[in-house]
Amino acid sequence: MAGRAKNHQLTVPLGTVTRGTTGKNRLRRSDRQLIGDPRISEVLRRAADPLVVDLGYGAQPWTTLELAARLRTIRPDVRVVGLEIDPTRLVPARDGVHFARGGFELAGLRPILVRAFNVLRQYPEPAVADAWATVLAGLAPGGLLVEGTCDELGRRCAWVVLNRAGPRTLTLAWDPFTVERPSDLAERLPKALIHRNVPGERVHSLLTAADRAWAHTAPLAVFGPRERWRAAANLLREQGFPIHDFRRRLRDNILSVPWSSVAPTGQAEQFM
Repeated sequence: MAGRAKNHQLTVPLGTVTRGTTGKNRLRRSDRQLIGDPRISEVLRRAADPLVVDLGYGAQPWTTLELAARLRTIRPDVRVVGLEIDPTRLVPARDGVHFARGGFELAGLRPILVRAFNVLRQYPEPAVADAWATVLAGLAPGGLLVEGTCDELGRRCAWVVLNRAGPRTLTLAWDPFTVERPSDLAERLPKALIHRNVPGERVHSLLTAADRAWAHTAPLAVFGPRERWRAAANLLREQGFPIHDFRRRLRDNILSVPWSSVAPTGQAEQFM
């Protein structure tokens, strides 16, 4: 079978069953970045085999089906497989999307892109590194893992993008009209960072600075929260924070930085 690792013909799902809560359109913000950020979308465009795995899609396959539909706008021949470790959650193939039982071992598949949202949030922090390593080992050459969390309505999202060398970037995305300040995203940080939002840690320094920049640009609120955040992000760049500058108009407020600028103390150079 194309896209399956030769040395993983038979696999045992790795991981534990999680709550499986999901909702329609919950991952729309991360989906928009997958197709809109060339750092990610180009990996899929260039892939010889455009296989994508949605890992841990939950009790219903809505977000997997939505992911497939959105990815087809940039790669019409994309193949999407939803994996769930709980066999009771498996559903028949639908709309060109297949579903199978699997965990961090990826059911022996060799995808170019893996999305895993709201999975590791339910694991202890020490389990993150092993889970990342297992998924990364199963990627096709040049592949990426997108691992993160979001709230129940998808208004606050945070994710890490990793390649086989380790984490590359952290991105926060939020609804401009329902989030009061950037640090409100702290409760949705990926498991690798959620317990690091304390003084002395890089991610805490970033969120604190983002709140200050947001407060400083309060006079621009009359022009709307998107314009205000653009000004706040520019202020952060002037202060030396390596905020990625997206060259397109964004529906969401986005804060994206290299992993080295938020990595837990002592780990900044681990994956450089």
